[in-house]
Amino acid sequence: MFRDEGVLFSNKNNVFKIGYIASIKPIITIFNSMYYPNHLIELEKGFSLYLPDALLVKKTFEQLSELDEDTPFPFWAKIWPSSIALIQFLTENANWINGKRVLELGAGIGQPSLKIAHLAKEVIVSDYSKEAVELMKKNIAHLALTNTQAIQLDWNKMDYAIQADTILLSDINYDAFEFDSLLQVIEHYIERGTTILIATPLRLMGAPFIESVQKYIQSVYKQTIAEFDNLVEVHVYVLNK
Repeated sequence: MFRDEGVLFSNKNNVFKIGYIASIKPIITIFNSMYYPNHLIELEKGFSLYLPDALLVKKTFEQLSELDEDTPFPFWAKIWPSSIALIQFLTENANWINGKRVLELGAGIGQPSLKIAHLAKEVIVSDYSKEAVELMKKNIAHLALTNTQAIQLDWNKMDYAIQADTILLSDINYDAFEFDSLLQVIEHYIERGTTILIATPLRLMGAPFIESVQKYIQSVYKQTIAEFDNLVEVHVYVLNK
């Protein structure tokens, strides 16, 4: 039923599936100033997003790399299991976002923020990648979200003027070189009363980071996400002072 890197998901018995359904055709295909072609895809009834063409991401990256060998791989250009788990968690625990100022860091596609924006007071969805931010802006306009903005933001050079009641972090603890900067951001906001929600798969390389924030963890929620033929266990951690 599923093929290649997919974007669609379904919920059955609390197991969420990510895949690309071969029989589904994109609503609209966009080729514009963005490097990665994107389609408007209906992810669930009444909710659609422009998403990078999963079948063209690798090919486009290879072409760009021929022009510039320092071109970063677009890890942002995919809906990861952690984002699905975070959406489910927020759907069942909307108290963390109802009427709140929400900030998502390293958002990539930004699906969690875009999905819950109608419940929040205001939302800032961010990523260090300019391309990711441009796509988020396109989706904000598509969804007609008047309380949401997308900005380019690198947590290594964090703008602490940004205020947030809740910060969303989805699958961000994969690079040990980033842990110190990220921990500094988390501690800064926790000291100011912000709640941090971290959704992460159980990667061995990510374990030291979770250990470093252990003292802030108030609760843990577990989700199982089916990605193609694999079941991915994702934990959502609630951190606060």
